[in-house]
Amino acid sequence: MNRDQVSSSNLASVGYDAQTQTLEIEFLNGSIYQYFNVPEGIYSGLMSASSHGRYFDSYIKKGGFAYKRIR
Repeated sequence: MNRDQVSSSNLASVGYDAQTQTLEIEFLNGSIYQYFNVPEGIYSGLMSASSHGRYFDSYIKKGGFAYKRIR
């Protein structure tokens, strides 16, 4: 999955597959996680948020999405 770089103190890059509703996030520490069944609106909100890290924490991490660490 292609990811776009983001300016964040915690996140390095973000990718999204609309067909599978999979959100992929690379953190600055090098780990990569995939979050499943994420609506496109959540991805859009993350990418347009003034603070990507705060949005991630509030709407994705605390949003209850199933996830898997892939690196």
